[in-house]
Amino acid sequence: MRPFGGGCPCCEGAAHGVPRRGFMAAAVGLALGVASPAIAQGGAPRVLRVRRQVVGDSFSGVYWRDGRYDRDALRQLDTVFRDLSAAELTPMDPRLFDVMSILAWTLDSDETYEVVSGYRTPETNARNAGRSRRVSTVSLHMSGMAADCRLPGRQGLGLARVASELQLGGVGLYSRDGFVHLDCGPVRRW
Repeated sequence: MRPFGGGCPCCEGAAHGVPRRGFMAAAVGLALGVASPAIAQGGAPRVLRVRRQVVGDSFSGVYWRDGRYDRDALRQLDTVFRDLSAAELTPMDPRLFDVMSILAWTLDSDETYEVVSGYRTPETNARNAGRSRRVSTVSLHMSGMAADCRLPGRQGLGLARVASELQLGGVGLYSRDGFVHLDCGPVRRW
């Protein structure tokens, strides 16, 4: 049984009430299977600021409060993260937003993420994989669990390093393309 009722254990209470060193220690503890009481008991609202590159759709606000995700906020985020080429959206996994939120918080950044890619239909993903070997044919983008993004004022390498240290999910550095891949899947990096 998961100690946090199915939510992202690394993000429970990781908003602004837990000191960064305490959070980092707790994140490492969670990676080792030990839950931190500071994280388990936290309940501060979770905030995310995102803007979709190309079309300019955006969301800035609270998406989790009082122990639950805000459905209206999640619907707005689903729209921002939709597959632009297929004009299709899917319910995104809210743990992805937790990953992005805690990463920005850890970096002490209130900048808005620039989202390059979010959800991809299987057809869009197959087309992209046909053009580039760097696109996985089993990408978590197709499950609404991944985003390619950048954070203004932060170098991609630094962003990827901090995200990797947090061990909240997968992290890929695409320095040639100027973005970082973040997902809420298994911890791994490339």
